[in-house]
Amino acid sequence: QVQLVESGGGLVQSGGSLRLSCTAAGVTVDDEHIGWYRQAPGQERQGLACISRIEGRTYYVDSVKGRFDISRDNAKNTVYLQMNNLKPEDPAIYYCAIKSRGCAGRASHWGRGTQVTVSA
Repeated sequence: QVQLVESGGGLVQSGGSLRLSCTAAGVTVDDEHIGWYRQAPGQERQGLACISRIEGRTYYVDSVKGRFDISRDNAKNTVYLQMNNLKPEDPAIYYCAIKSRGCAGRASHWGRGTQVTVSA
């Protein structure tokens, strides 16, 4: 059974940093395309970053380029999202997901999310 569990969310001051983790079970992270998304209240879920299977190519949406970094640790079967210089527009529930047909494709399995809050 495929399972993704996000962790690492919390409250941080504007300009601060957080590192989110997405730990997988039932799949091997380096054999999957895995993306990070977020959803703020009243807004649609937004794709932020993706890391491709095997080669580990990374892709980012423009709004987080230079601030967020996606990476993976195969030994821990975990994908990370390092978030720096957090801004007032970043609070949301952050999700990781498997993207079975590539980073440009749709997500097929989701975690339950982790809450990120940014204070002024």
